[in-house]
Amino acid sequence: MFIERDDHRLRRFAIGGVFFLILMLLIMFNSSVATMIDAVLQSLFTGQRIEGAGWFHALMTLLSFLAKPTMDIIWILIIAVILWLKRYQIPALWAACTLLGGDVFGELFKHIVKRARPAQHLAADDGYSFPSGHVLGFFLVAAVLLLIVVPLIRKHSTRTICQLLIVFAVFFLAVSRVYLYAHWPFDTIGAMLLAYTWLQVAEWLYVAWAPRLLRIPFLSSSEI
Repeated sequence: MFIERDDHRLRRFAIGGVFFLILMLLIMFNSSVATMIDAVLQSLFTGQRIEGAGWFHALMTLLSFLAKPTMDIIWILIIAVILWLKRYQIPALWAACTLLGGDVFGELFKHIVKRARPAQHLAADDGYSFPSGHVLGFFLVAAVLLLIVVPLIRKHSTRTICQLLIVFAVFFLAVSRVYLYAHWPFDTIGAMLLAYTWLQVAEWLYVAWAPRLLRIPFLSSSEI
């Protein structure tokens, strides 16, 4: 199977979940320490900012566009369709459900925390700030690529390059959201923690249910 049984998955879930909850509570109760760290980190990425000019600004804007929640859905649908056509129907369903589940949890926690975005944010970036929907969704798309798609690449060097590119893409997306004043730094960190925690659950569900889904006639020929 693409995803194997892992006895350490529960521990990773607990660690990710605890750190996420701690960060969420610090933000909910307006911790002065969290606010100060957020301000310092934000200044690192926005202090030398040139409004609307330069290749870096263009790159950050492009990354932010390509990873917005609606684009994440498009990417995961493309991945799922390709997997389905390649006889990986169950991994395709898992990929779509993993993103959907993550988005649901992201929206839930946004409305629990109700954190305001930075004052300088663009009008297009509406809604609550914590956790970042862009980062959460793209983290899960990246996870699907790393767990399901990249292993299908036969050449080791190509797999390694793809893995590095995907990791860097997630990192620079988080930077772009802070750079564009769409989120505070802890919003992006919280999004990655939540996505990582949910991913442990999604992986566990895959291990538990993928073999059972093979009993369904239209999924019986799927690779898992």
